[in-house]
Amino acid sequence: MIIIPAVDIKDGRCVRLLQGRMDAETVFSDDPAAMAARWEKAGAELIHVVDLNGAVGKRPENLDAIQKILDTVEADIQVGGGIRNEETVGMYLDLGVARVVIGTEAIRNPEMVRRVCKSYPGRIVVGIDARDGRVAIEGWTETTDTDAADLARELEDAGVTAINFTDIHRDGMETGPNIEATRKLAEAISIPVVASGGVSTLQDIENLLPLESSGVVGIITGRALYSGTLDLGDAIRLCRETRSNRA
Repeated sequence: MIIIPAVDIKDGRCVRLLQGRMDAETVFSDDPAAMAARWEKAGAELIHVVDLNGAVGKRPENLDAIQKILDTVEADIQVGGGIRNEETVGMYLDLGVARVVIGTEAIRNPEMVRRVCKSYPGRIVVGIDARDGRVAIEGWTETTDTDAADLARELEDAGVTAINFTDIHRDGMETGPNIEATRKLAEAISIPVVASGGVSTLQDIENLLPLESSGVVGIITGRALYSGTLDLGDAIRLCRETRSNRA
């Protein structure tokens, strides 16, 4: 299991939102690239970058900041937010992004997801963000009637590299991850799952580690790193030590 720090970008700045609300932001830095470099120095292998404006505006809106991150760090970068068509997927991958995260279109246009998975094997991640078990889309502004696990099962044969699963009620709240919902999703599918939402302490990491046997391969964390309740280096070491002990 790996720890994946999040760099969320709004209006060119590094922010964190509470439960995805655009009006409930905390600005942590005017330089997202510097934050990405900080997490890389701490040992991050993969950094999760989100274009928050893009998620709501339905198209990339922080390309300059994302390009600067790509120019600054050598760690792999995955980008989500505002990715609604094949052209945007190709554009990001051409820029040097390692993985693209598709959210809304997994509901709106699943055939597009299948096409890009075929065109770019190993590089397409689907973000499933759930509110009370139901998938939320359009930058979390709309909750559908689709069950998160049902959507994941529909993607089983699509070629998706991983599913980022976020419990929206936990996101940015530092209240601990939704262990059971994450376990339920991971056990329902064969696609690797990355847990997100509410991770705030080393204990939260320890609580998620047993889910590796269920198919959880990574943990995304953001606000806790910025507020200081979780040290990225400590979290990475814990995962590596656990892996070594199991070997």
